[in-house]
Amino acid sequence: MAISFKKTYKFAVKSALYVSLFCIGFLVITTAIFYEINWLFVAVFGLSVYLFSFFVIQYRVERFIYRRVKKIYDDVSLLDSTTLRSQPITTDMATLTKEVKKFATDKKLEIETLKVREEYRREFLGNVSHELKTPLFTVQGYIATLLDGAMSDKTLRKKYLERAEKGVERLIYIVKDLDMITKLETGDLNLDFSNFDIVEIVKNVFDLLEMRANKKNITLTFDTKHTEPIYVYADQEKIQQVVTNLVMNSIKYGKEGGTTEVSIENLVKNKIIVRITDNGEGIQKQHIPRLFERFYRVDKSGARSEGGSGLGLAIVKHIIEGHNEKIYVESQFGVGSEFSFTLEKQK
Repeated sequence: MAISFKKTYKFAVKSALYVSLFCIGFLVITTAIFYEINWLFVAVFGLSVYLFSFFVIQYRVERFIYRRVKKIYDDVSLLDSTTLRSQPITTDMATLTKEVKKFATDKKLEIETLKVREEYRREFLGNVSHELKTPLFTVQGYIATLLDGAMSDKTLRKKYLERAEKGVERLIYIVKDLDMITKLETGDLNLDFSNFDIVEIVKNVFDLLEMRANKKNITLTFDTKHTEPIYVYADQEKIQQVVTNLVMNSIKYGKEGGTTEVSIENLVKNKIIVRITDNGEGIQKQHIPRLFERFYRVDKSGARSEGGSGLGLAIVKHIIEGHNEKIYVESQFGVGSEFSFTLEKQK
């Protein structure tokens, strides 16, 4: 890319002035000592020295210093292409120093970002392989047992096939969630906006998860003041998935005999906020910033025994952000947690 220079003459002007003053002073002193001072000659001599010095210094600076500055810009690419196109490169040393510092800072930040991404990539791949490995080995184990001779026993054959089927269902569940979150992240999953009753959605989720809650003796409660419909403008199916995932998470990490409460409040004129609160084990502070990462689990062992793909909260976050809304989490370890998200009221 051809680079145009914005020349600066400050260095040459000052340098030529210093040389001229020295020469004039030297001429005046020697003339005063040996001859009579001719001021016209001194003025012409001083001007001639100044002009000669200026052009020689400026040429030398352009020839050796500016050319090397240009090479730095060409070879090291201190400025990105958009900057190079929008404005000429300055040859001022202060500006160059500033650009070098900016370049170094940007590169350091870029390196740190790449390190974080690489660490995240390794952790993500490890989590994916772990999540897929468990059901795969389960299915493989049952099929291998059947092939080794258990096929002839009808009772055993049916039991093992049913267990293998559960393993396959878990694999399908994980793959579907991975596919959904990929589409959400790339923007390929279109949202179907409509007006619907969020109160009805919460009631449907409670009906769906009632048996799961009863297994842990957890009480599902909904704020009794919501007797009238509350209409919002969003993707009904995706918002039901958000509420389902959050309530299911609350049950999964809730304590025996605990409660999970859902409430809806007016936030501003055209917004509501949905809160899902429980009195479960809570979340330690160091885990909260990473809760919405894919496959991130607070309890590495207990959560897997409860099932799930490990993608529930990540999907929730992407769905809410796809609606240009916000999701919040507050938790105190040993006391409980509250997840909340905003929605726009009906248009």
